[in-house]
Amino acid sequence: MSENNVIISIKGVQSSPEQESETIELVTEGRLESDGESGFTLSYQESEVTGMEGTLTTFQIEKDRVTLLRLGEFNSQMVFEQGRRHVSLYHTPYGSLSVGVNTREMSSRMDERGGAIRIAYDVEIDHALTGTNTFEISVREAGTRRSPV
Repeated sequence: MSENNVIISIKGVQSSPEQESETIELVTEGRLESDGESGFTLSYQESEVTGMEGTLTTFQIEKDRVTLLRLGEFNSQMVFEQGRRHVSLYHTPYGSLSVGVNTREMSSRMDERGGAIRIAYDVEIDHALTGTNTFEISVREAGTRRSPV
């Protein structure tokens, strides 16, 4: 099982019918671990930039599924599988919400040195569509230059 220090670049776009799209970009250090045949685990600590300081975010990257886990003040799990809808609970200090994720598009390519993930999905909170999100994650080994995409 190999583990690498990596640089993670995340670009997220949130859009909803009521407001303009909001784009968040983040570059942070993290860890990439090979899970053998099953895939990879990518993890990083959230910062005050995302408003979730003290939260550990982990992506479990498998062939046809990506699972996002957050552990901290706000605990959540989201499962992304193209063409499928997954419902989970989002736990906050103020109570829990039912969050539905309907994955429209998902691609991931990852090896021990890094890779990329792109996911586009609709979000429902308590069964009401609240918007569409897209995120693109680029991962490279720490100490290497970003290759042109």
